[in-house]
Amino acid sequence: MPNIRSAVSRTALGIFALAALICGPAAFAQAAAEGVWPTRQWQTSSPEEQGMDSMALADLLDFGKTRSLDSLLLVRRGRIVLDAYYAPYTADIPHRINSSTKAVVGTLAAIAHKDGLLDSFDHPVLDFFGDRSVADADDRKKAITVQHLLDMTSGIDWKEPLDGRPDSVIEMSRQKDWIKFILDRPMSGAPGEAFNYNSGGTHLLSGIITKLTGMSAADYAKAKLFGPLGITVSNWWRDPQGNSTGGYGLALLPRDMAKIGYLYLRNGQWEDKSLLPPGWIDKVSHATVNMNMPRAPDLRYSNLFWALPDKHVYMANGYHCQLIMVLPRLDIVAVTTARDFCPLGRLADLISGAVKSETALPPDTAASNRLADKIREILTEKATEIGETPGTAAAVSGRAYKFSANALNVKSISLILAHPSPHYDLELYASDPSQPSRRFIGPIGLDGLYRKADSIVGGVFATKGKWLNGSTFEIERQAVGMDELQKWTLSFDGDKLHLRGRDRTGREISADGEAGG
Repeated sequence: MPNIRSAVSRTALGIFALAALICGPAAFAQAAAEGVWPTRQWQTSSPEEQGMDSMALADLLDFGKTRSLDSLLLVRRGRIVLDAYYAPYTADIPHRINSSTKAVVGTLAAIAHKDGLLDSFDHPVLDFFGDRSVADADDRKKAITVQHLLDMTSGIDWKEPLDGRPDSVIEMSRQKDWIKFILDRPMSGAPGEAFNYNSGGTHLLSGIITKLTGMSAADYAKAKLFGPLGITVSNWWRDPQGNSTGGYGLALLPRDMAKIGYLYLRNGQWEDKSLLPPGWIDKVSHATVNMNMPRAPDLRYSNLFWALPDKHVYMANGYHCQLIMVLPRLDIVAVTTARDFCPLGRLADLISGAVKSETALPPDTAASNRLADKIREILTEKATEIGETPGTAAAVSGRAYKFSANALNVKSISLILAHPSPHYDLELYASDPSQPSRRFIGPIGLDGLYRKADSIVGGVFATKGKWLNGSTFEIERQAVGMDELQKWTLSFDGDKLHLRGRDRTGREISADGEAGG
């Protein structure tokens, strides 16, 4: 994994971004947007210089607080006008982009077609897996094409509702051969008949890219997409056979996510080279596949992008609002990373509403100062309330509580509280019983503020805790940049410990442990 940038660089980046917001027009020479390429680094501008209202953007940051955003970045005419990060997330931590990974996989398929490796998007999928024995390979399964995978219309039986439990993904993740699991699924309908959200289909695309290129999707991306765009920080999960996960698992920096959106905004052109085939982005921007979502009837789908045609917006969309949003008519790319869902149409409207002119606006010192203050405010973590420390804290400090197999996957936990540097020692059972358990040791804030541990793949653990009463301790452990928050309550009773938490669906789960047991 590439090295994470230093804290010094992070601080400098924040200062530079703030300076950009309050500098006048003289600091940023206007150039034709077509000549602005952020391969080495992004140019920055005040919002007013690009016809946007700093006051409206400050309001947008307040909206972001209500949606648990980690970051919000806006580019207009090739220049960053807003680059904001919500504590404890910071600009130098790669963020897991969840299902926005799909749009990257689709982009790689498009590049393979442009380079002549993929002859046609109408190529039958099973042709790429002729070395495998595929169960129930009837005429419908044989008719699935690459385009069906790109449009989520393969007809493969798959349960991954956008508003429910992804049963098929969970089952796939437990398999030793993911591609076999997907290919062997029965058919629920004819290809092209109906949209059905399917991360298995995009994992097949990842496998196809490997078949065509001899490289994993991650390595192909580094050679053909990330490299040309100047993206050097990334990591990507793999399946047991080493295939890059096609439906999720890619982590990027927000500024690099914006580069992917900018490639689409510039119709597949990057500097003096066309990276994407003709018609690819036109199909994305004029998406016609109905996603059949009653609560969002205007949503359409194409080439692994979501679209709101009435708003002239399309986007890569990952679980909990990991977005690369493109607004072609306004020459804008917007990027969000988050820990909760966000209303897509409302967000698009707020961004569009901040555009006041196609030419530069007069400098607005008051609005610029308010925006700069808001950026500093959300970047600064605010302490939450803490309870009084009971005598129980010293009694349980350093004691290791051990657990048999449980839904929380906790094997043992120890809180070292009576120490100048409070910390935890946590061991988790592996989801695969054949694999060893995982151990995590990190600091824990007892003053209402998170303490960050050493970096992990795709993020950093930030942890804090507080006493709810004389025997119950609450711990929050956030995988910063990975869209994961664990909140556990630990109830101590002599040598016993009752641990409660919730799974990703919100269902309460618990486990009972014993000191030294």
